[in-house]
Amino acid sequence: MKSGFLKNCLALLAITLVAGFALSAVNEITKEPIALAEEKARSEAYQTVFADVQFDTVEDAEALMMRFQAENTYCSVDDVLEAKDKNGNSIGYVMSATSPSGYGGDIRIAVGISSVTEEITGFSVLANSETAGLGAKCTEDFFTSQFAGKSAHGISYTKTGASDNTQIDAISGATVTTNAVTEAVNCALDFYNKMLKEG
Repeated sequence: MKSGFLKNCLALLAITLVAGFALSAVNEITKEPIALAEEKARSEAYQTVFADVQFDTVEDAEALMMRFQAENTYCSVDDVLEAKDKNGNSIGYVMSATSPSGYGGDIRIAVGISSVTEEITGFSVLANSETAGLGAKCTEDFFTSQFAGKSAHGISYTKTGASDNTQIDAISGATVTTNAVTEAVNCALDFYNKMLKEG
């Protein structure tokens, strides 16, 4: 009986080791393609939120994001690039920010900000785990398109119809998602106003 138990344990150990090595190998094989796909999706989203510009790195971006994060624990800015026109003039920024307050967890967004007009140039959701048919509507055009032209000084949401350039319409039945999206956008706007804006 002891012998049978030992054989079963050794067989289970062997299966576990083989499965572990197989998962590790698959992870290594898929890691780079997944990273490339994520980078491509990010680049496409950035082109959507700030069209017809060239992107350049922001000097000391990592240090700025770390300093901002130390002061703002409610959300994070994950990436920032400078937007330049065809003559190389700086005309704004594009960045991604994450709010942990979504109904299904983190919501990561991309937003473009014009330093010329002091307005949002565009908005896109990069990642979310919101409920299908409710919060997941945050990726649909009826919601994302309303951000362009809104104030770069901060936005809020309303359930009664946006009346000025500081408001967006909430997603019906998904107030938690709308709040998280607004939080992430305001995080990006706060970063722009505190860390990037001149003067």
